[in-house]
Amino acid sequence: MAIAATAAMAQPQSFRDCADCPEMVAIPAGRFTMGAAPGEELSEGLDPGFHHRSEPQREVRVRRFSAGKYEITRREFLAFARATRRESEGCSIWAGTDFVFDGTKDWRDPGYPQDDRHPVVCVSWEDATAYTGWLSRRTGKRYRLLTEAEWEYAARAGTTATRYWGDAREEACAYANVADRAVKKRVRGTADWPIFECDDGHGYTAPVGSYRPNAFGLHDMLGNAWEWTQDCWNENYQGAPTDGSAWTTGDCELRAVRGGSWEDSPVGARSAYRVGSPVVIRVFLRGFRVARDD
Repeated sequence: MAIAATAAMAQPQSFRDCADCPEMVAIPAGRFTMGAAPGEELSEGLDPGFHHRSEPQREVRVRRFSAGKYEITRREFLAFARATRRESEGCSIWAGTDFVFDGTKDWRDPGYPQDDRHPVVCVSWEDATAYTGWLSRRTGKRYRLLTEAEWEYAARAGTTATRYWGDAREEACAYANVADRAVKKRVRGTADWPIFECDDGHGYTAPVGSYRPNAFGLHDMLGNAWEWTQDCWNENYQGAPTDGSAWTTGDCELRAVRGGSWEDSPVGARSAYRVGSPVVIRVFLRGFRVARDD
């Protein structure tokens, strides 16, 4: 069970370090049980080949830090790309029958309509860490990606259920942009996709903050866009840190990605669900959120 300041959870305070910096929320220190609860993977219908990645559960202590209230937006990433002249070519997209690499797509055009309030996607882990380095230099504060433990602590926000709104799948569309009836209506080739039986109003990404926040005041911790974390990839939690720090050993050519996206079914849109991905890959449903040391 997470332990956090009740007042901080009831009235989360946000701030910015500059006019066009990301809006941040202070996350209180605490401890929580990280990982999938016994029986969760089976009851949620996770493919057996992916079982045990979120196990064993363990208690983790997390220091105070600040997290982005929203995922980094296209507008925020554009400021960085212009200032640093960072190039981005090619992105893996959904072509209607399969996922393919398209050299003409990038964060400016991920293959579906977006505006500047949508989360940036088609960004690699290297792009995301470059952004945090630029933001740190610009503000004089230490910005970075969340550690995997910080991410799950922030996502759960004091809850122990499968998702931060509870276990009820039918409530998903009030809190998250996930694979649902809207996806089947608007996205080609998704007729046989498993979905949440609700309609969140968006087939692809939604403007950040379109859905209810969790108890820490953070939006889109599940759904909308997958989020890169600092941690090297490990197949399970055997030997993982318990102090909230990043796991810097393992396969560091892969990094842990959390939160699911607009195309994720109930099995993927869970607080405990995790995957690993190469640091150089860009995907049309993957973005990031930033942390700041306090």
